[in-house]
Amino acid sequence: MSRPDPDVPGASDAGSSGHTVLVAMVAALGGFLFGYDTAVINGAVAAVRDTFHASPGVLGFAVAAALLGSALGAWFAGPLAGRMGRIRVMVVAAVLFLVSALGSGFSFSIWDLAVWRFIGGMGVGAASVIAPAYIAEISPARIRGRLGSLQQLAIVTGIFMALLIDFGLVAAAGGATRELWFGLDAWRWMFLSLGVPALAYGILALQIPESPRYLVARRRLVEARDVLAQYVGGDVDAKVVDIQRTLGADRRSRLGDLRGPRLGLLPIVWVGILLSVFQQFVGINVIFYYSSVLWQAVGFSEKDSLIITVITSVTNIITTLIAIATIDRIGRKPLLLIGSVGMVITLGTLAYAFGTAPLVHGKPALEGIMSPLALIAANVYVVFFGLSWGPVVWVLLGEMFNNRIRAQALAVAAAAQWLANFTVSTTFPVLQQIGLGFAYALYTLFAILSFLFVARAVRETKGRELESM
Repeated sequence: MSRPDPDVPGASDAGSSGHTVLVAMVAALGGFLFGYDTAVINGAVAAVRDTFHASPGVLGFAVAAALLGSALGAWFAGPLAGRMGRIRVMVVAAVLFLVSALGSGFSFSIWDLAVWRFIGGMGVGAASVIAPAYIAEISPARIRGRLGSLQQLAIVTGIFMALLIDFGLVAAAGGATRELWFGLDAWRWMFLSLGVPALAYGILALQIPESPRYLVARRRLVEARDVLAQYVGGDVDAKVVDIQRTLGADRRSRLGDLRGPRLGLLPIVWVGILLSVFQQFVGINVIFYYSSVLWQAVGFSEKDSLIITVITSVTNIITTLIAIATIDRIGRKPLLLIGSVGMVITLGTLAYAFGTAPLVHGKPALEGIMSPLALIAANVYVVFFGLSWGPVVWVLLGEMFNNRIRAQALAVAAAAQWLANFTVSTTFPVLQQIGLGFAYALYTLFAILSFLFVARAVRETKGRELESM
């Protein structure tokens, strides 16, 4: 990865979109690890349960420990990014991923596995904060939305690769609890495989430049000008002045800067928090965490359920690519509104299908047209989420806050997102017992509220410089 060269002719006028894309892709590797780490557990859950003879409650805690670690990692990533810089936080996240991979792969009990998963979760949380912030700060306004969407593309690609590698390891060993290489069971290799992208992330992060906003805050103005010239373009000196103006006083930013008149926080911080919460409360992770179990529960075979899960994962990747192609043309707010409308329709369809299905042995059984209708509705729901709330929320969180509070506000919003994720993931089994129709009706309600919230509270950021936020 080439470093900025202040003597490149015309560099200060246009910047290099090609270099910027490469740098953004390296930062988005954190999102890949984010998706990989959260999905790799899927193929190992049953094997972990059988190996350690874990009760359902203890097993659930071990799985959910990563989400709690993510909330903690997100909370502290912002302050650390302000003190250490964006690049060093990326390296810290890579180390956390690597430690988690090794610890989980060689775990000797369900309890130490939970600890290693928690540590990996802290890496996930840190990556979820630092990648969108860094990408927004290194990108020209004209392509910032597309580059910011790389975070979501990396997440869904990480999920897909984790599912694919889990499948490959199980196929090679003949079962997740079967011995594979060097006397280790296949499920242990699932966790150890995370170490490869973790190493790549840490090494590549050291090859990319520091954020120009951080460099200005640290009064490293020559370096800041070089980075702006190489990657952002435009009037570099004017940008430096704008950044200095928006950074305000000399003191470092802190969580106290987020205080405001409404329930203790600035209005823009509440907007970020609610965007994060709604992204989870529409139930997207029910599709990804429970899809195989869900489809089996309503009559599909185990094989067919796994195929549906893979199709859903690929669908999410494709729709994220559509979002990348359109976000800087259509804008952030219109995409969110379109996504909310689509989710209301599809979630409402799922609520009706499951709510009216006859019960067989206490479980809804989809009959006739309802079976393909529910399948289509679930995948179209993923389409609407994938082209809107999936990538757009990450883009907005990276660019909607001003320079002074960006890292801190993004940390708070991301922590809220992980807590919302934890809430949805842990309450779904209970809601499933009440009835799938009720569960999806609840998610439909949140999709309706998300539309009203965006229409009233979210401001468009397309084409605006970060210093004008």
